[in-house]
Amino acid sequence: MGTATDGRFADRLRQRLRRAERTYSAGEERPLRGYAAAMAAFGVYTAAWATVVKVRGRPLPDRPDPWDVALTAVATFRLSRLLSKASVTSPLRAPFTTFQGPQGPAELHEEARSEEGRSTAGELVTCPFCVSVWVASTLTAGQLLCPRATRVTMGALTALAGADALQLTYGALVDKTTGE
Repeated sequence: MGTATDGRFADRLRQRLRRAERTYSAGEERPLRGYAAAMAAFGVYTAAWATVVKVRGRPLPDRPDPWDVALTAVATFRLSRLLSKASVTSPLRAPFTTFQGPQGPAELHEEARSEEGRSTAGELVTCPFCVSVWVASTLTAGQLLCPRATRVTMGALTALAGADALQLTYGALVDKTTGE
C-alpha cells in the first residue's frame, strides 16, 4: 500500500517539476535539472571538505585575514580563467564543449554541447564565473587543511595574474607606439 502512494507522490512531484521547468523556460532550452544536479554536487563537495576540516579538528579563524581574502580573490580569478578559457586546458573541456575560435590572448571561445547531461557541464566549464565558485571553495578548503602549500600555490597564481596584466599592458603600449 505504501508503494502505490509513494509512486503517486513521485509522479505528482515529477509533473510539478516539469510544469515549473516549462513555465520558467518560456520556450527556451534551460537545463534546470542539470543546474540542480550541479548545485547538489557543489553542496556535497563543500560538505565533504567541511567535514574533513571538522574531523581533523582544524580551528576556523574568527574572520578571514584581509591578505588571504585578496590572495584568494586574485588566485581564484587566474585559476578560473586558466581552467575555463585557456588553450592548454581545452582537453579538460572538450568532452562537454565544441571549439568556436580564439577569444583573446591564449584563450578560446567554446560552446557547451547540447546533448543532455553535457550542456550543464559545458556551461559550467566554459564560464569563469561558474568555475570560480568551485575554485574559491577549493582554495578555502586548502587554506583550512593545508595552509602553507595553498598559500604558496595562491601566491604563484597571483604572480601569474600580475604577469598577465603586465604582458597585456606591454602589448597595448607596443600597439600604441607602433600605430597598430
